[in-house]
Amino acid sequence: MGELFEVKEFDKIIANADFKDDDNFKYLHEDVFNDLVNFIQKFDGDKENADILGFMRVGYKRNVGNTITIKNYVGLIQMRKGNQIQVLPKISFCNGEDKGNDKTKRTFLKMLSTMKDFPCKVFNDALLKVDKMNLYEIFINMYLQEVRQLVKRGIKSAYVQQEDNLKYYKGKLLINKHIQKNIVHKERFYVAYDEFHPNRAENKLVKATLLKLQKLTNSAQNSKEIRQLLTAFEMVEPSVNYQKDFSKVHIDRNTSDYRMLMQWSKIFLMNKSFTTFSGNDQSRALLFPMESVYESYVAHNIKRIMGSDGWNITTQDRSYYLFMEPRKQFSLRPDIVLKKKDRIIIMDTKWKKLISNERKNYGISQTDMYQMYAYSKKYGTSEIWLLYPINDDMRKRDDICFDSGDGTVIKIFFIDVANIEDNIIKLKEKVDSINLVSNEKLSCKRKR
Repeated sequence: MGELFEVKEFDKIIANADFKDDDNFKYLHEDVFNDLVNFIQKFDGDKENADILGFMRVGYKRNVGNTITIKNYVGLIQMRKGNQIQVLPKISFCNGEDKGNDKTKRTFLKMLSTMKDFPCKVFNDALLKVDKMNLYEIFINMYLQEVRQLVKRGIKSAYVQQEDNLKYYKGKLLINKHIQKNIVHKERFYVAYDEFHPNRAENKLVKATLLKLQKLTNSAQNSKEIRQLLTAFEMVEPSVNYQKDFSKVHIDRNTSDYRMLMQWSKIFLMNKSFTTFSGNDQSRALLFPMESVYESYVAHNIKRIMGSDGWNITTQDRSYYLFMEPRKQFSLRPDIVLKKKDRIIIMDTKWKKLISNERKNYGISQTDMYQMYAYSKKYGTSEIWLLYPINDDMRKRDDICFDSGDGTVIKIFFIDVANIEDNIIKLKEKVDSINLVSNEKLSCKRKR
């Protein structure tokens, strides 16, 4: 791997050396900058998703020149010449800036672990040398931890068909090959037989992944771990036809130990991303949509903390449509719906940075407010919460509320992803403090 360049969401990347020391920009050498621009322009997006230009924007700033801004997606981009661009989420910490980005990476990994499709639900945080590893090296380390657990439990063997020219008869004689091989050697038998052996598809794919990662990693810790793990696969041939071997993998009760490993192996061996975006042969990207990561993280913790208090909690609820005639159209899908007896609460997560300016509606999107109003009317509830990530400008603002005057009240709550448990407990206390009486109208003026 080549040189690592680290930025955060919304940073402006430039190639103008005159502004190299300007804190408002992130300077990137012109050659690498041009490679990144080329990557953006050639990047292929799935038809169902927005083009990459939607979150990697090439712009121009007067006196500075071309700029690149990356928003709403984080991860690692590897350029065709080996240079890497690591994009980290913009996370606010109550005790100040995270200069080494160690806390940012650890928090981000916790958020990722709650995602449904992320192939690692539990990882040993203590073993990860986050300060010395980029995201790709951390993912490699996660994979190695999964392999280590497999080796401890024992790699699986299966009856595998073998062919060999033996001095004794065993299994089934392959007549054509026997004649070809043994016209002179009458004492031999060319046979096919089943042998209980670890050389099965799952193990072949794991070994192929280990060998590939051995070439890619720059981490001494990961290299050492890979060498140790390869000794457990000495009797296994590495896969050479990935597609064919993946088609043979069947995860059931007996092979459940391979579930996560096969997802990781597909990512590493076939250059799959965690998104539907994929680069060309010379460049690749492991990118995560922060809107989805944030939603998953918040929903996971709300379920864990508030679910034990009698709330029935669903995510991405599909109970209602905006229009019912002439047919059901425009499905409403609030991120989180909480129900307890006759009480319904809608919560929606937005990975957006609000601003401390009431006259500009704090930067809240008008479209988002229309969406919340529709939720309120369709679900028949006045309790709507918008959950935004906390930022430095909004740490002292926790009383933002909007009352439509006709039964819809939208409250703003700021999520501190770095202290999620205490934060959700605070949200729960606010929800509990609203002791609704059947005929009483909820409003922004209610005492807490």
